[in-house]
Amino acid sequence: MENYYSLLGIDQNSSAQEIKRAFREQAKRLHPDIAGKSGEGKMRKLLSAYEVLSDQERRYEYDRVYSRRVQRVEFDYRSFLESQEDDPASQAKLVFFDLLHLDEERALAVWRTQGGLGFPMEQYLNREDWMDCTFILAEELEKRQCYYEAFVLLVNLVREERRKPYFRHFMSDIEGFLKELVRLRLKASVDEETYVVCMETLLELGFSSRDEARWMRSLAETLVQLGDITAARRVFREALKRDPALPNVVQLRRKLNV
Repeated sequence: MENYYSLLGIDQNSSAQEIKRAFREQAKRLHPDIAGKSGEGKMRKLLSAYEVLSDQERRYEYDRVYSRRVQRVEFDYRSFLESQEDDPASQAKLVFFDLLHLDEERALAVWRTQGGLGFPMEQYLNREDWMDCTFILAEELEKRQCYYEAFVLLVNLVREERRKPYFRHFMSDIEGFLKELVRLRLKASVDEETYVVCMETLLELGFSSRDEARWMRSLAETLVQLGDITAARRVFREALKRDPALPNVVQLRRKLNV
């Protein structure tokens, strides 16, 4: 929408006389003898501006519509969300907004301020936005070596996907991300008790027998370190049921007499 006042070179409070004077001055500069054919388009715009602003009723309507249009354009959605710091729904949307606009550091800062893993964003975003937001968050946390937090978010995603598919074919990438995180990063980043809980949670999600057997082996090894031989023996036997050819178990067999 054209700013007719700018076209005439005047401000919005200009009088009818000032509008007429500004039009005449601009029209002289755009006369064909001066501006040639290149001024024809500008002249048409100038005439439109003058016809509207020189008519009191049309000017009033133009001012009303243009003001509303400018307000919409100038509305800063992020600043609005940020100002609603006591509204968790706005803060959840702010986290997602920043992630989508590649402002990951600010997104993570807001997420942590709202409680991190304790922030129930699924209550404030629609399901699809929550799942997308959670996956991006997990990626960013993993990049920053926050492996436990990334693990929890990915587990939540897998659990929800099992309940009602959304990612579908893309889910294999998410599961691969989770399995790689568990295989390479998780154990060294948490204490033994937390790792046991993580493994028990993972085994509830319904992965393949081969995957479960390897996680059970790791769980049994951790239980041995914690001194719970009885539980370790039980878990290890379950692992062998799932995969009788489970590799790297010689030492564990000796420790558990299995």
